[in-house]
Amino acid sequence: MRSSCFALFLLSGPAAAWEFTPYPICTLFHQGAEMAVAVTYDARVPEYKIRLSREEGWPDGPVFALRFEGARNLTISTDRHMIDPQDTRNLVVRDRGFGNVLNGLQFNTRAVASIGGLDIPVSLVGAAPTVRAFRACPLDNLVEAHLR
Repeated sequence: MRSSCFALFLLSGPAAAWEFTPYPICTLFHQGAEMAVAVTYDARVPEYKIRLSREEGWPDGPVFALRFEGARNLTISTDRHMIDPQDTRNLVVRDRGFGNVLNGLQFNTRAVASIGGLDIPVSLVGAAPTVRAFRACPLDNLVEAHLR
């Protein structure tokens, strides 16, 4: 299933904008020139996840960093990233808090993913409105779940 979702992202071609979907879980998605970015939040867990996908795969490295460039420059890094050894196209980071990631996406113009000497940029132009919708999504989903 994981590979088929990745294939759908890659086959869809470059998207003109950042996209937001509230259901079944909060999802922010963008297909950049060199990688796809998917940020999700599942209020039932609760957990945030960012998945960076690229056809060429990711090299192994002890630290993964995201550098945000623009109005609010910021670099965040972690050693808790995961790259599936059987499918190195996906790099995933999970956490219960993603404030710095969301701030970086919303208030900057470019992000650069770095690991093992590889730097992959993605444009953040147009991301701000969808990040705002994404930030409101957990509340919307919790209200919707309560009404069911």
